Amino acid sequence: MAEPLIIAIPKGRILEEALPLLARAGIKPEAAFSDENSRALRFATNRPDISLIRVRAFDVATFVAHGAAQLGIVGSDVLMEFDYSELYAPVDLDIGHCRLSVAEPVAMAASDDPREWSHVRVATKYPNLTRRHFEARGVQAECVKLNGAMEIAPLLGLADRIVDLVSSGKTLKENGLAEVEVITQVSARLIVNRAAFKTRAAIIAPLVEGFRAAVAQKAA
Repeated sequence: MAEPLIIAIPKGRILEEALPLLARAGIKPEAAFSDENSRALRFATNRPDISLIRVRAFDVATFVAHGAAQLGIVGSDVLMEFDYSELYAPVDLDIGHCRLSVAEPVAMAASDDPREWSHVRVATKYPNLTRRHFEARGVQAECVKLNGAMEIAPLLGLADRIVDLVSSGKTLKENGLAEVEVITQVSARLIVNRAAFKTRAAIIAPLVEGFRAAVAQKAA
């Protein structure tokens, strides 16, 4: 029997929203998969030919791109940041909705006009995406790479502005920041390793169609 197909799922909000989609696609993980306190990383499902791994969002794309996992669920922000040629993203799963935005201190935002920017210093975990965005506008961007705690960067003088994911905007407000520009809307995508899609098409192609049908069913 062939090794089980591995689907990489990110921890947190997307995992919670992905569970109903997985169920509609016929995949039911063992109970420990939805337990955030579980230290396990690999989980069985009701299908012996499919198992799940639970990893950080940025690592999902890496596992799938390198073939360690054959499918994954990841935000479009990650795909735009890394631009992996080894990945195929056939389905927008219509979950994990948020936006990637530029934010700055409220006092600065009161008199600032993004259209007049020529140079910005930005703290972000998306340096590639951020740089491309500002280059397209003719703005020179100096990006300081951070993996978290972005909102404190302006307060400590590390950077005047940040680029980060925004959902409700509550975290920005609590840290004295205002959203001043939306770079892109974000949603979660089903991703597939291109080589695996060719070599294991008999199992992967029906899975892709199952996820597509699950999204359509949710929208109906």
